[in-house]
Amino acid sequence: MPETDDMKYYLLSSEIIDFEDENIQKTALNLSKDIKDETELIKTVYEFVRDDIDHSMDIYSDEVTCNATDVLKYKHGLCFAKSNLLAAILRFLEIPTGFCYQKLEFDIGMGLHGLNAVFIKSMDKWVRLDARGNKNGINAQFTTDKEVLAYSPIKKSGEIDYPTIYASPNTKVIEILRNSTNLDEAFDLIVNTDFF
Repeated sequence: MPETDDMKYYLLSSEIIDFEDENIQKTALNLSKDIKDETELIKTVYEFVRDDIDHSMDIYSDEVTCNATDVLKYKHGLCFAKSNLLAAILRFLEIPTGFCYQKLEFDIGMGLHGLNAVFIKSMDKWVRLDARGNKNGINAQFTTDKEVLAYSPIKKSGEIDYPTIYASPNTKVIEILRNSTNLDEAFDLIVNTDFF
């Protein structure tokens, strides 16, 4: 459910989705080289962010990245940061990309999880993609029919799958990523902040 029907908002650059950066553009052009099919292009970019950019917690990084250029530079980020990079590359390639969220039960409590939605013009529909990164127990895939995301919220446990596709990342999430000095601090705030 997009928050607006005006696709231009899903193609904008910003301080966070900073696709004017030369490295973002180079990466986008390299990934899209010789690909003519829109769906194949989206899949290629998605799998690059999912597989070639680590999830910060999986590699025990203490560094917190936020904007797309830093995620690309340092090759890692939390789910939110990885979604910023995916959006930047796809938007540079003129593919409308938005932001989606889930509320999930983690070891230390309920917290927010971030993912993307892309608009596939040839199919005239939005498809959600989760570039969190696969590991034991998580196997997100690119698919245009049935969603195969990193997590499936369990309603009876209080988990929530928020239906809105936002044009911009959540401002509270960005604030946490920008202001946290380490990963533990960021994750603690993600669990203890009321986002919606």
